[in-house]
Amino acid sequence: MLREWKPIRSECIQHFRIFDLMRETYISPRTGDQYPFYILQTMDWVNIIPLTSDHHVVMIRQFRAGIRSFTLEIPGGLVDSSDGSPLKAARREMCEETGYDSDEIFSLGMAHPNPAFMNNRCYTFFARNVCRIGEQKLDIGEDIDVCLIPLEKISELIQNGEITHSLVLNAFQWFMNSECRKKVPGE
Repeated sequence: MLREWKPIRSECIQHFRIFDLMRETYISPRTGDQYPFYILQTMDWVNIIPLTSDHHVVMIRQFRAGIRSFTLEIPGGLVDSSDGSPLKAARREMCEETGYDSDEIFSLGMAHPNPAFMNNRCYTFFARNVCRIGEQKLDIGEDIDVCLIPLEKISELIQNGEITHSLVLNAFQWFMNSECRKKVPGE
């Protein structure tokens, strides 16, 4: 039977804009030995699947430095302290990154992006009947192209490797199995 590892020390190694690098030392319940873990301590994240009334997913294409290439994603980002809730953060990110908005937003689920070395959660939402309300309001480190993708093409884009971001894949898995999907007219 597995037992909890006992934390004995935690220190911030370095502070960065979007995360703190922490070294946390634990005692193994099996061996009694001390073992250091390195944790990226960060705020929670959100992402959102925006769907237009004519069944197009509002997606974004942007450069990702971690893979030195572009990805096809849904809008998302960090939950800011001023947001008040993950839902408000998801709506804000959708509006800022795409210029689209909706009053019909539903929660799809929550995941731990990588609990091996990250402490945060990612909340995923679905927005129905989104409409363009204005221009993008991008952060200085963002350069985003908005793409309208027919909903029926999403599975193909996943299968052919066009959509590879794990949190986006997770979001579409939840959506495809959700009550929200069953309520999309004409699908």
